[in-house]
Parts: sequence; structure tokens; C-alpha cells
Amino acid sequence: MNQPILRLFGFVVLMFALLVAFTSRWTVFEASSLRDNPLNARALLQQQRIERGRILAANGAVLARSVRAPRSSGSEVTFERSYPSGEQFAHPIGYSYIDLGRTGVESFRNSALNGQRETGLQSILDQLQGARSRGDEVITTLDPQAQQVANTALAGHEGAVVALDPRSGAVEVMASQPSYDPNALRSQRSYRRRALVAPGRPLVNRATQFGYAPGSSFKVVTATAAIDTGAFTPESTVSGRDNVPISGVPLQNDNNESFGAITLTEGLAKSVNTVWAQVAERLGRQTLARYMTRFGFDRKPKLDYPGEEMSASGEYERARLLAPTSRLVDVGRLGIGQDKLEVTPLQMAEVAAAVANHGKLMVPHLTDRIVDPDGRTVQRVAPRLQTVVMKSSTADAVTAMMEAVVNEGTGTSAQIPGVQVAGKTGTAETQIGTAINNVWFIAFAPASAPRVAIAVTLRGVPGQGAAFAAPVARQVIERLLHA
Repeated sequence: MNQPILRLFGFVVLMFALLVAFTSRWTVFEASSLRDNPLNARALLQQQRIERGRILAANGAVLARSVRAPRSSGSEVTFERSYPSGEQFAHPIGYSYIDLGRTGVESFRNSALNGQRETGLQSILDQLQGARSRGDEVITTLDPQAQQVANTALAGHEGAVVALDPRSGAVEVMASQPSYDPNALRSQRSYRRRALVAPGRPLVNRATQFGYAPGSSFKVVTATAAIDTGAFTPESTVSGRDNVPISGVPLQNDNNESFGAITLTEGLAKSVNTVWAQVAERLGRQTLARYMTRFGFDRKPKLDYPGEEMSASGEYERARLLAPTSRLVDVGRLGIGQDKLEVTPLQMAEVAAAVANHGKLMVPHLTDRIVDPDGRTVQRVAPRLQTVVMKSSTADAVTAMMEAVVNEGTGTSAQIPGVQVAGKTGTAETQIGTAINNVWFIAFAPASAPRVAIAVTLRGVPGQGAAFAAPVARQVIERLLHA
């Protein structure tokens, strides 16, 4: 073979290799980025032709389904999303619309719901055979009855409830108020505009986003650090007098109540600010920061949920997350849930869950399993350990202290006949000189063998966590334990 023919042959082989490489790039290696590009109109049209998989509650109730669009013709069937439960699960499930995008589980599990786990070859074969594109079903861990109880209890307030199974991390309740009806986003442009600018921002999931000062509910974190390090025991005594200087500024107890030397157990039960601020100061920023990290603070949760719809809990200065070791942090006030703390209910539910689960924090998850159109389970979300936060003996000690809160302290309104609840109230004053507060209650039950861990917060209520948040937690816990 002469030289010119060899060069021509080599050139043809090179061009063929480049063709294969670029074709593989767009059809295999970078197919998802091309498909998800908002400028790709073809992808948007294809999305409408897919019968997106259903999203189900733990008991099989349908939370989201695809229905035939009214504009469909016989030869061109398109689908749109329908949400049978309306507002009940709007925030955890989210919505999926071509012109609005996706949120919640609809966004995080988009590939499975669209059936995109299939190879490109399988999709081509289905098209050649005339098979309809169908997505997988996503079965969640959510409990419809408990979710309804939470939403009803929150009605009229701005707030949120998160309930977990501390043994597995399964999210059983995620309620946020005010809520919205995702069905209305499909057809009412005026509703979309109202939803985006409405008072209370109903599209915001308060269970996972932004956050409020946790008040005294954060004292559980401080108590954990105090006991787990061996610096204190539940019977250690600290002065509970009023107006103790903390970072050079006198700190007040609730109602300016003053105590003598009291144990940490009594200090938690009565939620004595000066006791826990002094404990935090003795522990120091480094120690408190270490335990906050173990609990999951200062980074976004590991929940199977869109990262852009979750916030890290921690100290904030001008919308910037500060390290707990920063010189800008008042460690004494941090230790009682004040200073510049902003936390989400999901994070505080994880605090309760870690204590409940003998010191082990499990990765939270909303998805139980994914099932293909033929009924085969293609993915099951197994419980995974996130962190060992504390020793088991520490968890036992903190549990006993939280039981005292409910039995004889500030959390008596959370008592359930026949069930020992361990909990902690929290009240963060939002308007100086008034009784309008952001209130909290975190808890788990039964204390001896916990099956539920919960965090409740309500914003701008005329009272304390014991009066507003604890009763909400009690109702949800009762529903979950007796389901």
C-alpha cells in the first residue's frame, strides 16, 4: 500500500474515532447535563411525554402522580403533575412543572421519577417498540396521619415540625406553615405571583431553611458536651443566681428568678440561663464547637433533599456563617441558644434523635425505596450512621435530665399518660420588652426505648415554648406511637 493511501486511511480512522468520542460524550458521558440544560427545548418536550413515577407515603397513599394533560391528542399524549394531598405534603414533596422547575423530593429524585436510570440504548429500544416512557415510583417514609396532625396543630402560626425515627433516621413528619397547594401552581399565574411575594413566604420550607434562635432547647447540646467530656455530671452544682456577668454583661434568668447552687439536672428542668451560660464558658468555644459539629451544625444536613432548599444551622453574622470558635461568638450566650444562633427544626430534631439513639446520629432520609414500573425494588435506603455524638452513658444521663424537664420542669404540658417523654423547651425573645417570642420544644419518646424524636418551632407567639410548642409535639408523638 503506498504512502498517500496510508495517510488517507489514517485520516479516516482518526475522523471516525473523533466522531465516536463526541457522540459518546453527548449521548453517554454528558447526557444528563445536556438533558437538564434549561435552553434545551427538546428535553422539555420529552419531559412532558414521560409518565413520571408516583410518589407515595409510607402507607401507600399517593402524594404525587402524573395525569394526562387536557391538551393531549390521540397521537401526542403528554402528562402533568397532580398532588392529591394538596397542601399537606407541599414542602417535603415539592412540585414539578416544566415552566417552574422542581423542588423537594420531586427534584432530588428526578432521575428515578423520570425513569432515567435506564441506559440510552434501553430508551431507544422502548421508542422503537412503541413503549410509553414511565418513571419509577418513590416510596417515602412520611406518615400521612401524623403529618395532618402537625399541620392542623400549626394552623394559624408560622412554624414547622420535624419528626424522625431516631433508630433509622427516617423522616416521618415534615410540616411547614404557611403552606401552599402545588396544584394551584400549575394553572394560576396570579397564584404563582402571590405565592412568591405573599406574607409569610409559603413556598419556604421552614423545616429545612433559614432558621430561628433555638433558645433553651440548645441547652441539650451544652449538657451533652458538659457530661460527655467529664467536666460535669448531672449532679454537679452551679450558681443559678440572676444577673451573673457573662462576657462582661449581666445575664438574666426568666422572670429574673434567682437560685442558689443547683444541680445541672435541676438547672435543665427549670431552664436556668445563668447555670448553662457558666457551664458553656467553662467548657470553652473549642469544646462546644466539637460537639456542635458532631450533632451536624455548621453544615447542611445530609438529608436526601435538594441542597439549595436547606440551610446550615449555626452562628450567623450579616448572613455569613461563623465558626463557633470565632472571637465574635459569645460562648456563654451560645450555650443557652442565644447570641447569633439560627437553627432549623430538622437540625434540632437530629439533636433529640442523637440522644434518643444512645448517642448515635443516623443520616436522615425521606425516601424508603424506589420501585420500577414492573414492581421491582431497584433501590432501598438503608439506615446509615452519620456520627457517634456521645458515649451511651452520656445519652442515658442527658435522657434522665430531659425526663425531669417533662416530669417536673418547664415541659409538663408534653406529658402523655402511660408514656415517658424526654424533652426540652425553648423560648427566644424576638421583641425586647414584649411577650412575643419564637418558641421551641424538642423531645423523644418513649424515653426508655425511643421510636420518635421531634422538634417543633412557632414564630412570633405571645408566650413560651411550654404553652405553644410542647402541646404540638405531644399531639404528633401520640399519633406516631399509636399509629
